[in-house]
Amino acid sequence: MARVYAERHVMAKQIHVTHNKETGRWQTRDAGSKDVNSSHRTKDLAVERAVRDAKQTRSEVFIHNKDGKISDRDSYGNDPRSVKDRVH
Repeated sequence: MARVYAERHVMAKQIHVTHNKETGRWQTRDAGSKDVNSSHRTKDLAVERAVRDAKQTRSEVFIHNKDGKISDRDSYGNDPRSVKDRVH
């Protein structure tokens, strides 16, 4: 029974916003994918796109700093955690 609950409440996918050192651009990509979904000249534009996509697909967004560390994450779907976002 616990497994059924977990399967029903797992996020559909994760979208990551990362910085590409070679191009100097910010990009969005799905977790586990080598393909870039979108490329942007600013971090804000990349986050805006990731949030829009996450709302449509009920996903989670992970926002990384230039050094690769996760600076923020937000859920736009069935998140089983009862955590309140204190940033947005």
